[in-house]
Amino acid sequence: MFCPFCRNGETKVIDSRQSEDFVIRRRRECLSTACARRFTTYEKIEEVALKVIKKDGNRVPFDRERIRSGLEKACFKRPVSAEQIELIINHVEAEAHRNFDREVPSRYIGEQVFNLLKDVDQVAFVRFASVYREFKDVNDFVEELEPMLRADRR
Repeated sequence: MFCPFCRNGETKVIDSRQSEDFVIRRRRECLSTACARRFTTYEKIEEVALKVIKKDGNRVPFDRERIRSGLEKACFKRPVSAEQIELIINHVEAEAHRNFDREVPSRYIGEQVFNLLKDVDQVAFVRFASVYREFKDVNDFVEELEPMLRADRR
């Protein structure tokens, strides 16, 4: 492992622990006496690349950044932390790998994000829903909001 600061090829592991699903977090220290800085690395099991089946039938590689981009747009200027977004992405990816071998429908991914975001921030949820569910008019918004509004009145 190269030190990210001085590029020395000799480092040692100071601490190692399991973090998320199948991810190992390691604290490392550069063995160069001139540097001796510490840094963190994450090791993840390399899995078979998951393909996403789009609405039009095309297959594209699973891309965490596409999910992140959609979530960040939905959560723009909302009290949703980067950690919450990362947790949603991790959960969606883990569920996709758990439930599908090689190909996952884009609809499944969207539903996962949709359901998780509902519990995090209702405004971000509605923003995401407006794009994901392709609302055509205000009535579509109202239909989506009614269950949430009824739940809040209780």
